[in-house]
Amino acid sequence: MISFELGINVEDERWLDNLAGIETLSENVANAAFNYMELNADLSALDYDKPLLIGLSLGNDDIIHKFNREFRGIDKPTNVLSFANIDDDEFEDECEQYDEIELGDIIIAYETTAREAEEKNITLHDHYCHLLVHGLLHLMGFDHQSDKEAEIMENHEINILNQLGIANPYTE
Repeated sequence: MISFELGINVEDERWLDNLAGIETLSENVANAAFNYMELNADLSALDYDKPLLIGLSLGNDDIIHKFNREFRGIDKPTNVLSFANIDDDEFEDECEQYDEIELGDIIIAYETTAREAEEKNITLHDHYCHLLVHGLLHLMGFDHQSDKEAEIMENHEINILNQLGIANPYTE
């Protein structure tokens, strides 16, 4: 069983004001994602029998805009950014060297997430859970650069969210 530690940094109080119990919710979502993926995907890149460390920053559009511009060259905010260490050349060496594996960081922007939830006529809770699952899958090495990759990643998201009682986010 994959063990993990989710370090949560609340940088915008609106997360706490509008999503009760967000820390517990985040832990539950991460637990569901790792349990599902352990049973349904090849996670051999994470097969070190060591705890995984994940940083989660609950920020806002200003914070994520800065990172989106700096690291992706996109001069606007987005809903979620993931910085996956699994993509680094030194990842395997670091996994063997240390007692814990730093999997990476996720940043989620409050305003964009809330606006998208309203536009999609879904709850902030459900959209937040989807974005967190999406970010976690990136940290596990999944991507959506090609149609095939996107299909695989979306199917994992749908199945994990289903286990959490959340409807498929890709249907209208």
